[in-house]
Amino acid sequence: MKAVLFIFLSVTVLFPSNIELTQKQANYVAKKVWQNEGAGQDKYLVWWNKGEDFASVGIGHFIWFPKGHKERFREVFPMVVAYMEKKHIQMPSWLNSKTALPWASKAEFFKAKNTKTKTYRELFIFLKRTMPYQAEFMADRLAKALPQMLNTINDLGHKALVKKRFDEVLYNKNGRINERGLYALLDYTNFKGEGTLKSERYKGQGWGLLQVLEHMDPKEANKQKAFALSAKAMLSRRIKNSPKARGEERWRKGWNIRLDTYWK
Repeated sequence: MKAVLFIFLSVTVLFPSNIELTQKQANYVAKKVWQNEGAGQDKYLVWWNKGEDFASVGIGHFIWFPKGHKERFREVFPMVVAYMEKKHIQMPSWLNSKTALPWASKAEFFKAKNTKTKTYRELFIFLKRTMPYQAEFMADRLAKALPQMLNTINDLGHKALVKKRFDEVLYNKNGRINERGLYALLDYTNFKGEGTLKSERYKGQGWGLLQVLEHMDPKEANKQKAFALSAKAMLSRRIKNSPKARGEERWRKGWNIRLDTYWK
């Protein structure tokens, strides 16, 4: 109930004040995201995925780089910590928004995980304790995503189209939040980003929230389905454009299963 309450308060503040999210809707969204990222299992709360050069931590599997690591993808966990710092959330003495991942390699990470070192245990306990705030951060990020996307677009008609499609996914025709639409937007933003970073592109083509909204089929009446199908197309394009050495084809099936939960 505590986690639900925090998410409920966050979303009702971050979206227009006349919009209210029920506790049932908030609980639905939080559980779906954590199920996607970590199958709802504690062992995945601090993790390092196969084929990646960075760790993924928290209920949103927020990306966290080792010291000195450079990557095209947005490093999100320091953003989560910065959000908690503003709320004066207690955290391990060694952790702040400038802290790099404490382990320099995947092997070093799993050694610490398997032996339950002090640093690993403190990180795990912190992430377990602050799940509600991590959910708040994701809601906050989604709330900021629309203006962030619109600021990258010069054409007024294009801006209006992106906003229209964002709203169509998020709201029912009666103006109330569609819980599946909220989940789809929040999960995809956390999953693949806003689509505004030029570095998060292969061959100049992105795969984030912005690109998904831009490529939705306007003829599809079910807007959550239209969003999911567009997301599949954008991730298929990403796989096609990706460096062969990354082997991204292996992720297609899992990605598509996840995207189907946005509307089925």
